[in-house]
Amino acid sequence: MANLKEIRNRITSVQSTMQITSAMKMVSAAKLKKAQDAITAMRPYAEKLTELLQSVSATLDGDAGGQYTTQREVNKVLVVAITSNRGLCGAFNTNVIKQAKVVADGYAGKQVDFFAIGKKGNDFFRKTNTVIDNKSEVFDSLTFENVAEIADVLTHKFVSGEYDKIEIVYNQFKNAATQIVQTEQFLPLAPVQSDKPVSTGDYIFEPSKEEIVLTLIPKSLKTQLYKSIRDSFAAEHGARMTAMHKATDNATELRNQLKLTYNKARQAAITNEILEIVGGAEALKG
Repeated sequence: MANLKEIRNRITSVQSTMQITSAMKMVSAAKLKKAQDAITAMRPYAEKLTELLQSVSATLDGDAGGQYTTQREVNKVLVVAITSNRGLCGAFNTNVIKQAKVVADGYAGKQVDFFAIGKKGNDFFRKTNTVIDNKSEVFDSLTFENVAEIADVLTHKFVSGEYDKIEIVYNQFKNAATQIVQTEQFLPLAPVQSDKPVSTGDYIFEPSKEEIVLTLIPKSLKTQLYKSIRDSFAAEHGARMTAMHKATDNATELRNQLKLTYNKARQAAITNEILEIVGGAEALKG
């Protein structure tokens, strides 16, 4: 059994860890509230924009989307992996990395490159794959304008023919304890799949429907990417809060076990001292 000093040192170490994990949990909880409010407020807008685009596009022919809907033979694929810049958030980053690898493996024999948004994804993929760019600094100032610049870069890579397909892999925020890994096709735009009849209504379009669609598509792409990054940002704080909560609970359990061990060792030491004193006293009598 370890001596009393070693056990006391371990108890002190565990208590220090508890203070750190508990503080990190509270910080993540505060950041989560703000990030959750942001993604909750944005989702209705993103969904309505997509609905509007699909409604107008459905009344046009298949080429209405122009360069954004061009279906080419897939030889070069770009996978956009959205991770975090920091760790200590459980399996948050690992799940995205695994799914991104699954997506890449699905294009066996093709050229698959990665576009990292987040330091953790960049650090992993650059060891085994080609990472053409890393935009981890976007989390320092997560605004629509900054994300729109990234969306423009991705759009240009598709339109110019540099890549034939672009897919996004990220964690979707559900609640503080649950994140759902999502894979979405960014470009080309997938055709609308719906069995419901499209209601065009008695509308006058100015300018033409075609021009409206071509104006909405870039806006929709920027919004899609912004929503994905916002989702990932909220999910990150939820995952970290949950991970730090579990770490604090485990540290508390370990501290209690160490205290019990310490008390038993201290009791045994006191008992031995008493026995030695009694034995010495008996020896003097003899």
